[in-house]
Amino acid sequence: MKLHSPISPHTAQNKLFRFVRVASCVSWTKVLFWMRVAVSLVVTTLLLVAPLTASAERIKDLASVQGVRDNPLLGYGLVVGLDGSGEQSALTTQSALTMLSQLGVTLPANTTLPMKNVAAVMVTATLPPFSRPGQTIDITVSSMGNAKSLRGGTLLMTPLKGADGQVYAIAQGNLLVSGAGASAGGSKTQVNHLGVGRIPAGATVERAVATNLGQGDSIYLQLNTADFTTAARMADAINRDISPDSEIAEALDARTIQVAAPAGNARITFLARVENVLVNAATGGAKVIINARTGSVVMNQNVALDECAVAHGNLTVVISADNAVSQPNALAGGNSAPVTNASIDIQAAPGSLLQLKRGVALGEVVKALNAIGATPQDMLAILQAMKAAGALRADLEVI
Repeated sequence: MKLHSPISPHTAQNKLFRFVRVASCVSWTKVLFWMRVAVSLVVTTLLLVAPLTASAERIKDLASVQGVRDNPLLGYGLVVGLDGSGEQSALTTQSALTMLSQLGVTLPANTTLPMKNVAAVMVTATLPPFSRPGQTIDITVSSMGNAKSLRGGTLLMTPLKGADGQVYAIAQGNLLVSGAGASAGGSKTQVNHLGVGRIPAGATVERAVATNLGQGDSIYLQLNTADFTTAARMADAINRDISPDSEIAEALDARTIQVAAPAGNARITFLARVENVLVNAATGGAKVIINARTGSVVMNQNVALDECAVAHGNLTVVISADNAVSQPNALAGGNSAPVTNASIDIQAAPGSLLQLKRGVALGEVVKALNAIGATPQDMLAILQAMKAAGALRADLEVI
């Protein structure tokens, strides 16, 4: 009988190390495999979700709460302390005399005051919603007369009134004018505009405007741009994210969404949740905006064309006149007479005929118009002709 030799401790230890090493390699291989699978799933999910949320916008960027609005303010005042750049007018003189009389200074009615350092101005401001007495707002000061500059001036206390004639703020302070200028001996240099300045925090609110956050049990959201699709999507998004069990939002028309809201201070928290709901807003219709005064043309991405052919050429008409004097001979006995010799030259630049395919995108439209050498002024005529021919599938608006 053959006897087996016992296993030495060193041999057993080596086998144990090899087993552990193999087991470790297998386990790490599985871990790396499942990590790759998890990463692939995450990437795939992000790629699928990204297109859905790429165009999502917050409700606060698409709509406003009915009743939450700004209020314009207007006032008339005087700016003093100008370095000889004020105005000398009857309006400024009368205003200065009235102000002095209110301060206890009485002057004769026919008094003439030098007003080179005074200017009559209009003061405008915007009163934000929820403004309270004691808060400050920015104001804009604009010259009414022929003052050369408001730089370095100080606005005297000016009441700012709303549309109802009530005083809502008091303005006063030193003007900040970004321009600069100087003139002497008939020469003049000016940088930017000198007749308008601003006073940061230049007005103090004296009266609050009541702001109604809805009527009764509901608030109303008003879209910045009326659109039936966006209104319906906004109502669905509010119902889905705020109240999945019951419908609290309903689109009344293309601009207004009625939302049932709690009363009291809970309405503020509710509005904070609603304005952060994401909505996939519908894209606007195809539109082309033409500014006939500046020649600018703006088209959105939805503009498309039906198949058409476009040819455009420039027609130049030049009329020149040569003025001369007909002088008779010394013995002819005639009189001198002016003579005008006019010549007319008409030049027609050749226009290339370009065929545009149907349904092209905005980039193709721009490329095609550039291919025929159309300038911005030419594009005004071309786009209007396309619209008249029914080939331009977009609303054409001339401003």
